[in-house]
Amino acid sequence: MSVSVSASATAARSHVTSSIGLAMLITLWIINGLLAVAYLGAGLMKASRPKSALAASGMGWVEDFSPASVRLIGLSEVLGAIGLVLPLLLGVAPVLTPIASTALTIVMIGAVVVHARRKENATPSIVLAILSAASAILGFIVVFS
Repeated sequence: MSVSVSASATAARSHVTSSIGLAMLITLWIINGLLAVAYLGAGLMKASRPKSALAASGMGWVEDFSPASVRLIGLSEVLGAIGLVLPLLLGVAPVLTPIASTALTIVMIGAVVVHARRKENATPSIVLAILSAASAILGFIVVFS
């Protein structure tokens, strides 16, 4: 009797664990999909538009950076967006997905600091930083479980 109870308890734990793992994976994909769209759009705009056009569209912070720095920020956001999706999707080095999330979190912390120093609205950067950090945590849990 104790063997069958133990076996059924183990099976129940395994089912719960796989259900939780699946829920975390789905959550990770939702967060990463939204982040990838946001970072890809923002990054392409910074990488492709001239600094003056960015400043004219309301991105006053670009005045504090060289054109090369603005393009580098944009390129890092584009590469980060790709890193959020591609490694996990292809199953090739999936650990790169939470590493990309971590790197984007660092970029967004820098953005929060810049906006705070300039007394600009930092809310979008804060939201992206929190979501990127959540993606990194979930990504490491999913990849290493």
